[in-house]
Amino acid sequence: MCGISGWVDYGRDLRLEQETVQAMTDTMACRGPDAGGTWFGRHAAFGHRRLAVIDIEGGRQPMIAERDGEAVAALTYSGEVYNFRELRTELIGLGHAFRTQSDTEVVLEAYLEWGEDLVERINGMYAFAIWDARREELLLIRDRMGIKPLYYYPTPQGVLFGSEPKAILANPLAERVVDADGLRELLAFVKTPQRAVFRGMYEVRPGHIVRVRREGVGGHRYWRLEAREHTDDLPTTIRTIRELLDDIIARQLISDVPLCTLLSGGLDSSAVTALAARALENWGRVRSFSVDFTGYAENFQPDDMRDTPDTPYVQDVVRHVGSDHRDIVLNSADLMDHDVRAAALRARDLPLGLGDLDTSLYLLFKAIRCHSTVALSGESADEVFGGYRWFHEPAAVNADTFPWLAIPGIAEQSTRGRFFDEHLLRKIDLPAYRADGYQQALAEVPHLPGETGLEKRMREIGYLHLTRFVQILLDRKDRMSMAVGLEVRVPFCDHRLVQYVFNTPWAMKTFDGREKSLLRAAVEDVLPRSVVERRKVPYPSTQDPAYEQALRTELADLIADGDFAAAPLVDTRKIRNVLDQPVGAVSFQGARSAIEGLLQFNAWLEDYGTRLAL
Repeated sequence: MCGISGWVDYGRDLRLEQETVQAMTDTMACRGPDAGGTWFGRHAAFGHRRLAVIDIEGGRQPMIAERDGEAVAALTYSGEVYNFRELRTELIGLGHAFRTQSDTEVVLEAYLEWGEDLVERINGMYAFAIWDARREELLLIRDRMGIKPLYYYPTPQGVLFGSEPKAILANPLAERVVDADGLRELLAFVKTPQRAVFRGMYEVRPGHIVRVRREGVGGHRYWRLEAREHTDDLPTTIRTIRELLDDIIARQLISDVPLCTLLSGGLDSSAVTALAARALENWGRVRSFSVDFTGYAENFQPDDMRDTPDTPYVQDVVRHVGSDHRDIVLNSADLMDHDVRAAALRARDLPLGLGDLDTSLYLLFKAIRCHSTVALSGESADEVFGGYRWFHEPAAVNADTFPWLAIPGIAEQSTRGRFFDEHLLRKIDLPAYRADGYQQALAEVPHLPGETGLEKRMREIGYLHLTRFVQILLDRKDRMSMAVGLEVRVPFCDHRLVQYVFNTPWAMKTFDGREKSLLRAAVEDVLPRSVVERRKVPYPSTQDPAYEQALRTELADLIADGDFAAAPLVDTRKIRNVLDQPVGAVSFQGARSAIEGLLQFNAWLEDYGTRLAL
């Protein structure tokens, strides 16, 4: 896993721009703490920061392919290709010679053999750039599910690109400007494909190739979810899912550095941990980590999204699979630490308003990085198997909007503009923006001929989650993990599994009357009964009222001063009305999300030097 950056400009000699390219690359140092490098051609320049996971010594980048002493292609690559060993064997049979044992060189040689069709052959999470010196053409390629990020910024004579916006913004050609659509995207909680918040910047869509030539920027989609008739019966479906999971986990355990799992005590992470423990049983115990808050389990109160604390279930899994486990326990002082909150904001590049969910995840990953370099996560199982409560509540299913916006708790998270001035809110018209995004998403959904009723609607719900909602969570996990140089792998995003389960009938996905029926049936033999029976619970959020009081105090001090970056955008009467309300005996995430969001938004305006063009 790594950070990449680059610049293509057909109107200048980029060999004279080493300082700028180095500055772009340096912003990715957190993603690649082990090594760095740059490469310069006349019209293309690449930067790379490396987190060494496979072939520690041999996988340095950017990697150059030469023929007859001339550079024919250059690659800067981030990610993992899980089937690289099979591809390497195939390429050797076709006459390719390898200098290293890395998956990076496999990708480069695969391009030389198959061109951009290499994407049809690779299984993994990746975002990479290839400069074809023969054609003077740049390809930007992102994995099928969008696990790894990749941004680009067209210029008059080329393009800038990077793993994160900060790499692009380090180039003077890129402006730190956010227009009305950018602000809408920040506040909408819907994740519009391709749209980045900064004006003029774009995100390579999952499953897409962006092509840059002298004539301009184009590209195409190489993978999409397809509607296919599901002909397997229930026992065959369950068996197929288990076989896929066994293969996926085994592939994703390949690493030349210490590896662990993220364990919450929920069905998804517990399944990953248990299957990993089985796959590794001849090599030792699997290592697992979880996050907790001081006094959380003892004083837990159910809220709209969480009805049980994680700790008892984590302990059940640890006893059942025998993992080498460690709890990372945080307190409110940890969550309020100024440097930690600033680091979380820098990692995201954007004020996405998830408050302690971001900060605690950053601290969890920072602690894990002291012991492991790679972690396997249960992320995305809910999107694949239908785990969220709004998959199962008629009001949300039938709502004429993204279903997660029709649920209390999540709906509160989507009110990031709660303190904004009413005139500004009318101007940006978030309801219309969401409605337009919703209609665009529905227009993409593939259907079987004659598909109607509940089956048609649940296919739509699944598609919305697999192409919109999951991007919010994958983006968060990538940024928080790579900010501390930790690679997080997501087995449930393997495209084979996603495509197979996408086409299973909804009645089969809920055959036992519960959420994630197929996953539960596929892994129940490796899990304790308590976890098999546990209902879905999201990532934990602190309930300590002292944390909310500290946030309120900080916001009160901010508006008392009056001279703060966000002041022209907000209505201080709205803020005071909230601050005048007493803090409850228990602090729930939804009740304080607007406070956390405004504090982060203001810090972003100040720290990033962002200019709003509204």
